[in-house]
Amino acid sequence: MHHVLWAITEAVQLEQQILIVAERINLAPEDVPVIPSRCRVQWEAAQNAHVLLYPEGMVKLSESAAEILKRVDGVASVSAIVQGLEQTFPGADLRSDVVEFLSTAYERGWIIVPGR
Repeated sequence: MHHVLWAITEAVQLEQQILIVAERINLAPEDVPVIPSRCRVQWEAAQNAHVLLYPEGMVKLSESAAEILKRVDGVASVSAIVQGLEQTFPGADLRSDVVEFLSTAYERGWIIVPGR
């Protein structure tokens, strides 16, 4: 009986994880993200890195995250951002990584997509 309860508990946890992944926001290639006015990306000498500043605090950005967010200007679509990065870093297929990062940034409120 104990093993049955354990198996049911594991199945419920797995189902919850699947639902979380399924609900994940994936931005479309034509979406045009923008950094909200309450946030800004800037170089922070004390951190020796770009940071994202927002009312609740600050996030130190990796070089790749900074490269992506610097291209979020409210004009460039997700597709254009990917193309620009692939031109800057030739030979790399960056689409899935860029879309994943932008989706995470969207979920955390670091970027918005007007009309969404």
